[in-house]
Amino acid sequence: MNRINELFSRKHHDILSLYFCAGSPTLEGTATVINTLEQKGIDMIEIGIPFSDPMADGVVIQNAATQALRNGMTLRKLFDQLKEIRQEVSIPLILMGYLNPIMQYGFENFCKSCQSCGIDGVIIPDLPFKDYVEEFRPIAEQYDLRIIMLITPETSETRVREIDQHTDGFIYMVSSAATTGAQTNFDEERQAYFCRIENMQLRNPRMVGFGISNKQTYETAASHASGCIIGSKFITLLDEEHGNADRAAERLMHLLGR
Repeated sequence: MNRINELFSRKHHDILSLYFCAGSPTLEGTATVINTLEQKGIDMIEIGIPFSDPMADGVVIQNAATQALRNGMTLRKLFDQLKEIRQEVSIPLILMGYLNPIMQYGFENFCKSCQSCGIDGVIIPDLPFKDYVEEFRPIAEQYDLRIIMLITPETSETRVREIDQHTDGFIYMVSSAATTGAQTNFDEERQAYFCRIENMQLRNPRMVGFGISNKQTYETAASHASGCIIGSKFITLLDEEHGNADRAAERLMHLLGR
């Protein structure tokens, strides 16, 4: 069983996934961060592929990607850093990146490299759903790779159900139609969106991301989904701790009240 499916089959609530950008703040820290986060009890990790022109990322993740590129991080370098990661790490690992560098690498080659490293899924925010269904999904499935699709408050019910029908793993619920970044709370409109999707009784589990940075936002989001994805806040803490993932994770857990 794919590790993503296995995780959601045995744990239905309070799943925590953290995102960081490979190559930031240090070029060679990728494997260390992953190992440390598993030891801290994190359920799943999203590893960002740095890109110069992101669409969905706020200033914190943009700056991390810029630093990673300046450090010399590339997709080939990332796969090289991950080639032995499964000797020590067993939790699900997901790559998150934009279509341009993946297509330059070659999508099937990308899937092969993911399988070789033990990557379980990939999130490509700018991958059109139609292209995913017709071209990308069949290739990804050959390599047991889950392509995770995103929905927002503006996604129609019809499209949400199409995504639920044609994907496997989990659905990434973007909390608001905005870029990534910390928020202090989720207003009634956001909470109504969480409830609306929850009441659709979808086949796939859901994870909420974007804007989760404290106990209030974490508990609100987690109450309507299987768990939460935190990126910008963890990256900020990781930077403040000069790449020490152990201290950054401890500070984050304190903020979330976990």
